[in-house]
Amino acid sequence: MVGSWRVWQVARVVRDGGLIAYPTEAVWGLGCDPWDELAVLRLLALKERPMEKGLILVAADIEQFDFLLDGLPEAWLERLAASWPGPNTWLVPHQGLLPEWITGGSDKVALRVSDHPLVRALCAEVGPLVSTSANPSGRPAARSRLRVEQYFHGQLDGVLNGQLGGRRNPSLIRDLVSGAVIRPA
Repeated sequence: MVGSWRVWQVARVVRDGGLIAYPTEAVWGLGCDPWDELAVLRLLALKERPMEKGLILVAADIEQFDFLLDGLPEAWLERLAASWPGPNTWLVPHQGLLPEWITGGSDKVALRVSDHPLVRALCAEVGPLVSTSANPSGRPAARSRLRVEQYFHGQLDGVLNGQLGGRRNPSLIRDLVSGAVIRPA
């Protein structure tokens, strides 16, 4: 498995309620266990991000989102499956199955299945993760570990070392119900 020892160490930090940084396809991300309210609130405070904006959940494969996708129309499921893994984030009805600290009070949640090998390996260990760009709100997203350290020196509990995936821009965000593009790639 890709970076198995490093992945295992960072997975332990996540399971213990810690905040981590990790490389994604285009920028460095911050993450934590989405079910750990204290960890998510700490992440939001660190980023100076209002809860109302909601957060993206990233997974190793579509099956990790089965609990959210159960009962959705077949055409929607086919659309998701055709676009994952990859740089596609979808706003999906969460059917009341996720806490407000993830959804921001919206009836939809942002979901993505990564094609970055380290992110997939980490999510295979811990399940879906919060995934948000590693930057304080209003600042450019970190594209290096050095920038992550400059932004958050001493405030993270773990860092999964690795390379970015080579994409220039963060993932495309679309609404699954309407098909509308929310954020272009």
